[in-house]
Amino acid sequence: MNTPCVELYTGAAMPLLGLGTWQSQPGQVQQAVEVAIDNGYRHIDCAYIYANEKEVGAGIESRIQKGVVKREDLFIVSKLWNHFHDEDEVKPSFMKSLANLNLSWLDLYLIHSPMGTKMPEDPSSQEVEFSDVDYVCTWKAMEKLVDEGLVKAIGVSNFNVSQLERLLSSCRIKPAVNQVELHPYLTQAKLVQYCKSKGIILTAFSPLGSPSSPLKPAAQKNILEDPVINEIGKKYGKTSAQVLLRYHVQRGVTVIPKSVCPERIIQNAQIFDFSLSENEMETLEGLNKNWRTGSWDFAGLPNHKFYPFKED
Repeated sequence: MNTPCVELYTGAAMPLLGLGTWQSQPGQVQQAVEVAIDNGYRHIDCAYIYANEKEVGAGIESRIQKGVVKREDLFIVSKLWNHFHDEDEVKPSFMKSLANLNLSWLDLYLIHSPMGTKMPEDPSSQEVEFSDVDYVCTWKAMEKLVDEGLVKAIGVSNFNVSQLERLLSSCRIKPAVNQVELHPYLTQAKLVQYCKSKGIILTAFSPLGSPSSPLKPAAQKNILEDPVINEIGKKYGKTSAQVLLRYHVQRGVTVIPKSVCPERIIQNAQIFDFSLSENEMETLEGLNKNWRTGSWDFAGLPNHKFYPFKED
């Protein structure tokens, strides 16, 4: 299976479907990566804070060694965590992820959020102390990673329109991607349109609404059980999850559903043999409830000066 791609403004091809690795346990994620690559996935989404990049790297290496893929066939993404926004900490953090993944370059490196925080003195502490680092300054260090040939493209995650506008007004290398929560219950139409107008590709995390996320408000319904989505799935002989993933890729939004279940990983890739009608796409768009499962509303973060979710 050759996964269709979108083209970044850099000219690089980014596969529309990727494997997400958030909450994937170290004892399971290597096999998940191997199964994904064996079944045509070429895009793997990682992050320092997920604490499983060594195992992800082992899965990648095993498939390269077996001749299933070459490194240049893959599109590997990682993210800079909030503790490392100081300009002199960006490269060391990047190099740690690169070493954990056992790679010599990344295809895409993202600022995980616009909110800088300080490393707690006690690693077990749940307290978060804000840093004064401006993400515009962090971006300058990200640009240097491109200059040094360590990463092919750079981008952001969890940035709103105002923050993107501010970054674009000062950057030397513009962000190629903005990774945000997107699904029919959170369509973020203004952000989607803005990114499209600026040539910034969107990646949808939680494309299935994160039904098992510990961050999901208890009152929010499970989007996978929505009767409208279920009916569309029945028409095509597809699951609700496949309909939701198709909704994204059909409009050029890359998706990174996470799973460590081999059957689910394979099933999530079976979305390129059908198309939704224009009316069905509009129907899904009309389900918007502005329900955000990952609102980062813990440890006082909504009081951070760069908290991104005060905009609609």
